Amino acid sequence: MTRLWSSARTKIAASLIAVAGMGMTMEAMAADVNWRFTNLYSRGTAFGDVYQSFADKIEADSGGRMKITMLYSGEGVDTTGIIGATKSGLLDMAAPFQPMHAGEIPFGVVEVGLPGTSGSLEELNTLFHEKGWSGILTEAYDRHGLVWLDPYFQPGVYVITKKKIESIEDFKGLKIRAPGAYGRFFRELGASPVNLAWGEVYTSLATGVIDGTIGSNLIDHRDGNFAEVAKYMYPLPVSSAQALPILINKNAWNKLPDDLQEVVRNAASWHAQQQAEKSALWEQEAVADMQKIGMQWGPAASEADQAKWRDAAEAVWAHYGKTDKYSAQLVELLK
Repeated sequence: MTRLWSSARTKIAASLIAVAGMGMTMEAMAADVNWRFTNLYSRGTAFGDVYQSFADKIEADSGGRMKITMLYSGEGVDTTGIIGATKSGLLDMAAPFQPMHAGEIPFGVVEVGLPGTSGSLEELNTLFHEKGWSGILTEAYDRHGLVWLDPYFQPGVYVITKKKIESIEDFKGLKIRAPGAYGRFFRELGASPVNLAWGEVYTSLATGVIDGTIGSNLIDHRDGNFAEVAKYMYPLPVSSAQALPILINKNAWNKLPDDLQEVVRNAASWHAQQQAEKSALWEQEAVADMQKIGMQWGPAASEADQAKWRDAAEAVWAHYGKTDKYSAQLVELLK
């Protein structure tokens, strides 16, 4: 029965993607390469627009030889199915949120940024490109039939709640949407982690299914309208930055001639720079926008609470350093 259901879900997703692609223009049909690319965001959001500009750049720089059909959140494949769909070839390219796939790619949970990690853009570049993370992740994703492109970096991860958090003790018993390592972190603090796609968060907060949520960054809280139904932002970052990759189906990649592979790699580097530059500005704007509708920062954490925060993070590091060989290598370099 499980296999039949899995097969049915795959066929349904394939049908939805086919429908999404029916609007393809004659120009796209004439291209040498037509790829399906999915991202995590809804149409009209700030980050959704950045992904579209990335796709547009590939098309422009390839001289029209490549056409990218963009699929947004809720279109075709759900958030938790992105890795599987890209491995199978249902999708050609994807921008996943690795914690949603902790069972498939445990090393991706370390890659995105473990709780308690800190680092500037320069430090992250050093970690990936000089200390060896890029090589480890290239090999790790290759084992899954995926080509890993250089990641883009986003600002820190914060938790927003319906209840004002006066101390760490107030997290006990709360249901917090926090996938992957973030969920384990909040479990260490006494909360109950919940795994939900971004598009499900607003309704879940409004109806009391959850009491709070992390975002990939502060901008997510604004663009998801979460501050309408959850007014309190805890001041300590769960993680001070995030690294997210662009993944490509290996067979699709190998079919590209060398010059088009170079076009995609260069566009990914450009996209990473765009993400870094725009995120910093958007984060400030997002905080201001949320404060206008009543969002409040919680009180500064006491030294005792900061120590508990660090202890919880260290417990998560210890756990993920043992999940698989690639995670162990990444954590060791991180230390």
